[in-house]
Amino acid sequence: MDNRNTDSPDLRPSRRGFLAMAAASGAVTALGGLPAFSASAAPRRPAESPVLADHDATRNQLWWQAPGSANSMIEQGLPVGNGRLGALVSNDPASELLMITDATLWTGGLNDNLQSDGQFPYGRDDFGSLTLLATLTVDIPDHDLGSVDNYRRTLDLAQGLVTTAYDVSGVTYQRQIFASHPDDVIVAYFSQQGRGTYTGTISLAGTHGESTTANSAGRYATFGAAFANGLRYGAAVTAYGSGGKVVVDGTSITFTGCRDLTVVVTGGTNYTPDAATRFRDPSVDPERLARSKVLTAARESARDLLHTHVADFRRAFEQLDVNLGTSSAAQRELDTWERVQARHRDNVPDPELEAAYLQFGRYLMISGSRGSLPIGLQGPWLDGNDPDWMADYHTDINIQMNYWLADRAGLGDYFDAFADYCLAQLSSWTDVTRRLFNSPTNRYRNSSGRIAGWTVAISTNPYGGGGWWWHPAGNAWLCQNLFEHYEYTQDRAYLQKVYPLIKGAVEFWEARLISTTVTDASGASREVLVADSDWSPEHGPLDALGITYVQELVWNLFENYRTATEVLGRDTRYARTIDGLRKRLYLPGVSPSTGWLEEWMSPDNLGETTHRHLSPLIGLFPGDRIRPDDSTPQDIVAGTKALLTARGMNSFGWANAWRSLCWARLKDAEKAYQLVVNNLRPSTGGGNGTAMNLFDIYETGPGRGIFQIDANLGTPAAIIEMLVYSRPGRVELLPALPAAWAASGSVSGVGVRGGFVVDLGWKNGKVTQARLTSVGGRSTTVVAGGTTRPVHLKPGESVTLRSF
Repeated sequence: MDNRNTDSPDLRPSRRGFLAMAAASGAVTALGGLPAFSASAAPRRPAESPVLADHDATRNQLWWQAPGSANSMIEQGLPVGNGRLGALVSNDPASELLMITDATLWTGGLNDNLQSDGQFPYGRDDFGSLTLLATLTVDIPDHDLGSVDNYRRTLDLAQGLVTTAYDVSGVTYQRQIFASHPDDVIVAYFSQQGRGTYTGTISLAGTHGESTTANSAGRYATFGAAFANGLRYGAAVTAYGSGGKVVVDGTSITFTGCRDLTVVVTGGTNYTPDAATRFRDPSVDPERLARSKVLTAARESARDLLHTHVADFRRAFEQLDVNLGTSSAAQRELDTWERVQARHRDNVPDPELEAAYLQFGRYLMISGSRGSLPIGLQGPWLDGNDPDWMADYHTDINIQMNYWLADRAGLGDYFDAFADYCLAQLSSWTDVTRRLFNSPTNRYRNSSGRIAGWTVAISTNPYGGGGWWWHPAGNAWLCQNLFEHYEYTQDRAYLQKVYPLIKGAVEFWEARLISTTVTDASGASREVLVADSDWSPEHGPLDALGITYVQELVWNLFENYRTATEVLGRDTRYARTIDGLRKRLYLPGVSPSTGWLEEWMSPDNLGETTHRHLSPLIGLFPGDRIRPDDSTPQDIVAGTKALLTARGMNSFGWANAWRSLCWARLKDAEKAYQLVVNNLRPSTGGGNGTAMNLFDIYETGPGRGIFQIDANLGTPAAIIEMLVYSRPGRVELLPALPAAWAASGSVSGVGVRGGFVVDLGWKNGKVTQARLTSVGGRSTTVVAGGTTRPVHLKPGESVTLRSF
């Protein structure tokens, strides 16, 4: 028996309720147009404390028994962020260090010229790089680490809060650091329990040779400057306390005998997402704006600043909850870094740690993707001005992987930064494509000589510029992410916004495809459409026709375009033309020599068997044309498994995350889980794995590793994909549940394609109950344990399914 009950609409102030109301009323999704650093209205202060009690907060806390080293901040500093500003904090009792980044502080520019080899220049001056904004140091000489007892620092994922506590001479001191989105500042609040006081110095320093000035009357310090590209930037800090003195002394702020101390810092640039103004707003004075923001925030108590921030942060974090099982008492006694090491050393599942790793990824998304540029290779967390690959936006996996998590994990609103970026860049991408793509120096130019629409380079920057090689299929992959967001939300207004991006990419491919003849195993010939000369990122020959990667992406682009035109009721004649092209596209077969799905239009393996990229498997994930069911020929499924097996189980973090997602799609729970575990292995000596602060480390050479955020976001997406698979019209529960999590567990708030959110619980590997809520969807089929349940709902309604 179904035991089906229809529940009332979810009225909590959450994404579910918001999207349901938006879908029902046709509300327009707010995308694009707003400057990243701008004046804002006074935030609404919560009437009651939203701070969680200690026993409620513990389950979403990570903790360490030692501070981070100033010489190893990227591996030991703890991240805070408000979507635009990010900071790594050291939590050193005697010298608190914050390394502060603004997501828009980029050198470089449009970079609209090709070199003789057909590549865009790719350096810090021409293409440009994300750089640090400032460092903030709070020196407290009397709190030398050697005189400290009972040290503990905590990262509270649910409240967006870094807390440090320690004892000095019998007095317990505490500091709380957070990056507030409502107040657009970073706050460090120093307090104590007893008769202790704080004495020391606050120093704000730029990282590009700027001079900091101070105003004794206003009790603040600031700096401002401009890059050679015309981008203006600035930062400011102020402080206030009780029971002592806080004064400006030269270019720094000193505090003496304070029972508590509040430090407020912010900064930004005059970047604006408008190509018509060259992405600068000349009316914005960043130094003056930073000063205004810190002084405005300083009128509030530290308590009110904290409560406003926590209320805001919790609204996002609490959209998803996950329980993968119970860890042992011995595991719980270990600090986070000890648990990571023990998980690897003992090879014993630690389900609470694994759930926390998922939530850490969500924490980074909330902290790094809001009201500004999207998350690039490192998000807004740097430890210097020379990040590898400029911390840019790679379009051949990395920026796309960064956003696979958002809709799945109850953070659909945080996808807006990705969509905003693409919308803001479209005019530049279109202009550069039409001027330069068919240049004689571009090895990937269209052999027909035709050009239309837009595409991108492998690397992109916030000024419309490209770096490295052209990446013709990058437009289709970006549009895959953009359209999939619509599948989750069913937000027609959003689809209308991004439609020009999708249509422009379609126009590019209509002009680029060429006709060729293929012969099948029986000797029969047929004419097909294939992509012009291209590269299977970043692998194999540089020039090949009809590579699987592109064929799958273009097939997906054309299919999504057809759906978009049907939903919006526009361009129906052109849509029929494009659908005719889609039906003529060559699609890969299985190599008779390797047994693998072909990566090139060749039975031979033309590259490295264990290559990091899974480019030929893009039709399995993130695409969905290849499915391990009756809708896909079994020889294709077998060839897909064979190729994925050949690629191996041990690669870079982002590559392991992609592998895990693919194995989850193939419903191989243990392989998908093992790849999650592989990413949790501790990084030592710069090797691939997880750093002390849980950042993923990418090994770039012997003894050298860098932080690259995509694995921190892609691996949690894989965990969710193991628990819930979806496509419009179908939701599968526990498709790849590993033995480590099978005893009992639950997850709530998972977004599913088709416009629903699902909550479910399980025991002994079987679903015990599932609740489906519509956020715009009306019909789907829920599958669990071989049982199928059709569901029909109105937006805002819910249904609970039992007896699977």
